[in-house]
Amino acid sequence: MNGASAAPSLDAVDFDPIEHLNTIFSHPSTLNSINVTASALQTHQDDLSTSISALVAAQASSDDSSLQRMQSAKDELAQLFRKIESVRTRAFETEQTITSMTAEIKRLDGTKRNLTLSMTALKRLQMLTTAYEQLRGLAKSRQYRDCASLLQAVLQLMKHFNSYRSIDQIATLSRNVAELQRELLEQVCEDFEMAFAKGEVTTKKGVLGEACLVMDALGENARARLVTWYVNTQLREYRQVFRGNDEAGSLDNIGRRYSWFRRMLKTYEDEHAGIFPLQWRVNEVLANAFCEGTRDDFKGILERSMRRADGAKIDVNLLLSCLQETMNFEHSLEKRFASEPRASIDTLSSIEDKPHTFDRSISEAFEPYLSLWVDSQDKQLASMIPKYRNQPLLPLDEEFSPQAVIPSSIELFHFYKTTLAQCAKLSTGERLLDLSKTLAKYLDEYAQQVLLHFLQAPGGPSLQNTILVLNTADYWHANSQQLEENLKKRIDSDFAPKVDLSPQSDAFMGVASAAVLALVHRVEVDCEASWREMRNTNWSKMESVGDQSSYVAELLKHVNAQAEQILPLVGKQQYARAFCDNLVEHLATTYIANIVQCRPVSEVGAEQMLLDKYVLTKGLTTLLSHSPTAASSSTTTQAGFVKRVNHSMGRLDPLLKTLQVRPSPPEGLVQAYLIHIGDRSDTNFRKILELKGVRKQDQPSLVELFGVHRDGKTNEQLVAMSPLLTPLMNSGGIGSGGLGIGAASALGAASGVSNLQTRFDPASFGEKLFSAARDGVERMGTGSDRVGSPMSEDAKATVEGNLKSIGKFFRRDMSGFGGIGAIGGRFGGKREGGGSIDDTVR
Repeated sequence: MNGASAAPSLDAVDFDPIEHLNTIFSHPSTLNSINVTASALQTHQDDLSTSISALVAAQASSDDSSLQRMQSAKDELAQLFRKIESVRTRAFETEQTITSMTAEIKRLDGTKRNLTLSMTALKRLQMLTTAYEQLRGLAKSRQYRDCASLLQAVLQLMKHFNSYRSIDQIATLSRNVAELQRELLEQVCEDFEMAFAKGEVTTKKGVLGEACLVMDALGENARARLVTWYVNTQLREYRQVFRGNDEAGSLDNIGRRYSWFRRMLKTYEDEHAGIFPLQWRVNEVLANAFCEGTRDDFKGILERSMRRADGAKIDVNLLLSCLQETMNFEHSLEKRFASEPRASIDTLSSIEDKPHTFDRSISEAFEPYLSLWVDSQDKQLASMIPKYRNQPLLPLDEEFSPQAVIPSSIELFHFYKTTLAQCAKLSTGERLLDLSKTLAKYLDEYAQQVLLHFLQAPGGPSLQNTILVLNTADYWHANSQQLEENLKKRIDSDFAPKVDLSPQSDAFMGVASAAVLALVHRVEVDCEASWREMRNTNWSKMESVGDQSSYVAELLKHVNAQAEQILPLVGKQQYARAFCDNLVEHLATTYIANIVQCRPVSEVGAEQMLLDKYVLTKGLTTLLSHSPTAASSSTTTQAGFVKRVNHSMGRLDPLLKTLQVRPSPPEGLVQAYLIHIGDRSDTNFRKILELKGVRKQDQPSLVELFGVHRDGKTNEQLVAMSPLLTPLMNSGGIGSGGLGIGAASALGAASGVSNLQTRFDPASFGEKLFSAARDGVERMGTGSDRVGSPMSEDAKATVEGNLKSIGKFFRRDMSGFGGIGAIGGRFGGKREGGGSIDDTVR
């Protein structure tokens, strides 16, 4: 059977007979063995049948055996349950037997316990009865020391019989003990009254001291009654003298009150301190009662003083003198009792766990009337501002210093320092808040009526005066912030959020920016001749481009000469950088204004102007080197200023490059406008044509061609109005000889750098500031009236609003003023008599 050994197993689950046969008979030659194979299969089948029959027989016999084993297991399980039940029954019977045996023992234990309690109660009752009888005897003989210890024992024993008061005998005994307590209380109080009335305190000090032990044993109420009586007895004379006599009780004699109490406290320490236990703190309770009564007296006196028929108010100096003396007295009490817990001032009997202070225990009565003092400070400040306004910035005998501030600012600082220190001692509540508002009010007045007044002097301020105003504005800008921080630290937390001096700080920053503008204006005036030379040049007839124009050299000469005078006097790098930045901005703006006034400008003229612009730009990059502080700054700062100059002067490029293009062919001019100016405005395009001098009859065709190119698909992203050309040649704009208020900011946006709008712009901010001040005054009177006279209320409000808005502008982005926001502390030089506002309230 070839291949049979390789055939699949007959036991396989997926057995396939066809495959098996093909495996056995894989070749025709193997067919000869079919008979042998069939015989072998038959034999195997027979063997399997025999094996199956044997297994079936064996299984049949094993079923009977399994049934027998299961039945046997059931019988054994039933027998086990019967045994368990038997055990449970015997356990229950055993428990009943034990319970029966121990019942008698439990009854005996209960009897023993009750007998013990009864014996204890009887013994305590015997002790209580005996102690009660002894206590009555000791009380009659006034043996208070023994009474105190025995009374404590009686009260302790009495607590054990509280639950037995339903028994008549116990109830009677309880009433007798309570009656004895009352008798002892009255007896001790009577002894104290007699001893003090007859002046026998010294001789009976021992008895009275032992009586205090009895009051301690009687409890808190008894102790409070005795202390209250003593305090009232000691203060009776004080109340009679100072409440019944208007002269003695007046504010003029406030010192007599405190002297009287000091004498009385000394009497207590010398004669009475040995009577009362130390833990009673009788001296402190006495001081509290004195403070309470005195405070109520002062409230009544002050109220009557405010309601006087003649309408006269309290003398402020007298009020402050009384308040200061009162605070000194409170401080002495505080120092005396600092290490001891203080009795509550609300009741004479309660003792607080937490330490209390005598702070404001009497001076609280004065606080509602401190508004009179605040009003007096207001009047004093109101008289100081006109004096500061009319006096010279520097005394005649004092030399000018670049770091100096106006002496009046130092005087005002010292006044604020003294006033705040005094008020912080008097009140840290609403009155301090009122004072902060008053001080803020006159900081605004000082900024407007003094500093801004000097900047608006007829003919302009001198260079030294401008520097003094700049230094002073910076001085108060920094100190206003520190003043606010110190006020918030000192004032009560409820009022701290209401303290806000940021508007005043902003106002001084506005004055500082105006001072920088005044410095820029000095350069502007000096450069006017150079600009006039530029305007007098015939730019339409220029035939060729040569070297720089003559006006450029003169202009740079005047700018550098002024910078050499101004920058060494500017003490802070931030202000020096601000001056240079704004001067460059002004020159760029003025250059554009003069281009408009030089119209018509030919293509050669525009090219010459562009060359002049490059020369001017290069000359302005060294402007910062004239400042001693800025010259030593880092290369990053220098590079930043050069970038600023290039950027500011680069605003001229779009205009001059457009003017360089000839109007013929017209497409060239239109395309140059769309590339450099880049807006969709016909009006602005006509301005370029007017600057170039294109004839009126030739303009419509060029405008029409501009409209065709502008509406093309490639120019859909153009802006509607160019910020560079929009303000030009409008009413009140360049065509009228100036840029107008909004021109500088518009030109700044035209340069394409967004952060220019956050820079200090003298052409807009300063002009707004001064015009607001002038307009506000001119609405109320003539120009001659305003020189040397204070502004009206409307004008003040206008100027104040402008100053604060300028200050807020720089607070929002301090980097725009050359880092001016980083100013802190003093201006940098030594100020005679100055000081940090941190020292204001100490």
